[in-house]
Amino acid sequence: MASHRKSRPTGPRVAGIRTPALATAALTSVALLSQTANATPSDDRPTLEEVEKKVDDLYRQAGSATEKYNAAKEKTSKQRKKVDGLLDDVAQRTQKLNDARDELGSFASAQYRTGASVPETATLLLADSPQDYFDQNQLMNRLTGRQKSAVDDYVTQQSETMKKRREATEGLETLTESQSDLKTAKSTVQKKLATARELLSELTAEEKARLAAIEKKKQEEAARKAAELAKQQQAREEAERKRQEEAAQQQGSGSESSGTSDGNGSSDSSGSSTPDTSNGTKAEKAIAFARAQIGKPYVWGATGPGSYDCSGLTQAAWKAAGVTLPRVTYDQVNAGTTVSVSQAQPGDLVFFYDDISHVGLYIGDGMMIHAPKPGAYVREESIFYDGESSIYSVVRPG
Repeated sequence: MASHRKSRPTGPRVAGIRTPALATAALTSVALLSQTANATPSDDRPTLEEVEKKVDDLYRQAGSATEKYNAAKEKTSKQRKKVDGLLDDVAQRTQKLNDARDELGSFASAQYRTGASVPETATLLLADSPQDYFDQNQLMNRLTGRQKSAVDDYVTQQSETMKKRREATEGLETLTESQSDLKTAKSTVQKKLATARELLSELTAEEKARLAAIEKKKQEEAARKAAELAKQQQAREEAERKRQEEAAQQQGSGSESSGTSDGNGSSDSSGSSTPDTSNGTKAEKAIAFARAQIGKPYVWGATGPGSYDCSGLTQAAWKAAGVTLPRVTYDQVNAGTTVSVSQAQPGDLVFFYDDISHVGLYIGDGMMIHAPKPGAYVREESIFYDGESSIYSVVRPG
């Protein structure tokens, strides 16, 4: 008997047509894989570039906070000296006033013993407040002009000094509070830096390699810019040298025709370069000092000798050359003559960023010595280390 079931087709089967469940699963898997391929490892995790930018920004904030802290610390120190001086002045004036009161007390006692005045005179003179007996007209009439003038003078001085003392104390309290606020701000920045470092520590080996490559590329570009500047400066120096030689030759020819010796011309030439030589000698001393500090750690607020922040290093370097610079970058930038980057000479100060929060000591050929940032050490580096746009100005101390 023939079977009533249809026979299976002998032709080839089209995949998925007879297995809809498997086809759906396969399509779903493909979609998921596609989404996974297009998605970032984690939506909440910043990219490598974002991490790098965040760390750089935080380091810059730390540098700015350091300079503000240094400025507040310096002001506080000056204010404290002022207060100490006022306190000493108050003590001296108070002693003089007490001596005057003792003298007047003796005078009152003598009057009482001789019966020359009423007994209440002594009581008034021994009152707690000098003003209490100043208000008594009958007592003032009994005092000699010299005695009254002396007491008036000392009481006035004491009043003025006490007023200054209160003002200075209030000012010191304000500065102390400000300094405390800056310390708190600094602590906050340091916490952010720790967070950024933690992000860096969580990078994969591949990401760390990419970051190192990015940093290397930045350094290479900075070195290229430094070499370019060095070449420009060398060309200008050579042109200036030739110009001076030609000027000296012309001056020598003129001297011969007028019957004067060549020595006068050479003497004038050396005299005109004396200031530059003197400044160059100081710059050499400053650079020698800074170079000796290479390898020492950056510590915010430090001025040596074991560690430095950026402005602490430049201040100490020029101090070694006999030149006093202000403590912070905001003041150092006004402590000399501003020149263009192309005219920078060894010993000049190179300032960075719009808030003038960093400074380095130029050593020539587009390079500087500086204390870069927390976690780093004093080192020699291109002035273009953070890009040409980061350079604020160049200042020649003096």
